[in-house]
Amino acid sequence: RSRLPQFCANDPEVFVQAALLAQDYCDAIDLNLGCPQMIAKRGHYGAFLQEEWDLLQRMIQRAHEQLSVPVTCKIRVFPEIDKTVRYAQMLEKAGCQLLTVHGRTKEQKGPLSGAASWEHIRAVRKAVAIPVFANGNIQCLQDVERCLRDTGVQGVMSAEGNLHNPALFEGRSPAVWELAEEYLDLVRQHPCPLSCVRAHLFKLWHHTLQVHQQLREELAKAKTLEGVAAVSQELKLRCQEDMSRQEGEEPSGGLPFFHWICQPYFRPGPKEGSKENTGARSKRALEEEEGGADVLSKNKQKKQLRNPHKTFDPSLKPKYAKCDQCGNPKGNRCVFNLCRGCCKKRAFKETADCPGHGLLFKTKLEKSLAWKGAQPQLQEPPQAGPGDPGGFPEVLGSALA
Repeated sequence: RSRLPQFCANDPEVFVQAALLAQDYCDAIDLNLGCPQMIAKRGHYGAFLQEEWDLLQRMIQRAHEQLSVPVTCKIRVFPEIDKTVRYAQMLEKAGCQLLTVHGRTKEQKGPLSGAASWEHIRAVRKAVAIPVFANGNIQCLQDVERCLRDTGVQGVMSAEGNLHNPALFEGRSPAVWELAEEYLDLVRQHPCPLSCVRAHLFKLWHHTLQVHQQLREELAKAKTLEGVAAVSQELKLRCQEDMSRQEGEEPSGGLPFFHWICQPYFRPGPKEGSKENTGARSKRALEEEEGGADVLSKNKQKKQLRNPHKTFDPSLKPKYAKCDQCGNPKGNRCVFNLCRGCCKKRAFKETADCPGHGLLFKTKLEKSLAWKGAQPQLQEPPQAGPGDPGGFPEVLGSALA
């Protein structure tokens, strides 16, 4: 298996130095230019760099020249096919040696995801000479085969489809508990944060948790690995009971298989997710019925119990000015108009002070130099002559006298 660590970065020097530390342990270095999440916007990386072609060109070119392994990139598309093609050609020219194209724009996420455009991917594949991998709309092995045929790419990636059915690329749809138990065995051998374990099990058990909703909260509240495993075991028992009762029946809820079978989850769009046509009342409608917009969510109610003076009125929240470099809140008294992290880097680099953040690099350097200048010069001790090793006879004689 190939080893391909993925980095997010917005500084050529930092990216290259980090990649140099990893290159001896991997087969290539991938630069993430596809993340559309808010954390990527705040950190200024991922898909939020796709308009900064000069910066991307410098990052990739420098890495291509200095690394001993190939540099690869994963991108999202622009709405315009021709701009996406020019974007891909720029990355290829800079030194990218394999390109993964997610056929969605950075705005297509969450309920706005929609279908990925294989037309964009096919256009990129025809326009560049380097290998291209496709990403998007892969829910089963037949989708993989269809994508390879329709786009002409050399490889296919899957994210959500693979999380709901890790046996996707084997062409199997096993019982959920089979893969859940295999996953938990791996976690026992290779421990990881419990939040990651829960996240994976929520994906695997997604359809079953729509049926046995009371176990959703138990899975969310489990504090230990064995507690999580116990909930997974209970879900298995519930599924086996459902199997015995539903023998000979058809799957419900519009699913291709029964809920205990690993299968894709098709995220509904904004209109599809609306329940207005089904007669069901939305959460907002229920809140208005119970007392209007002042009704807080359960999470906010818990926070208010811990701190009765806490307010959730957006108009009362303090407005923070953004750091000029990273977008995080800047210090109100920072001399550089930066957040503390960016200020510390700049103050250290320029040997400057920022009293607002309590950073005194210049002052400390000046004090250090002044202290060194005030120290008396150490004098060499007189050399002892032959027969007089270190002057001990005189000292000894005066003491005896």
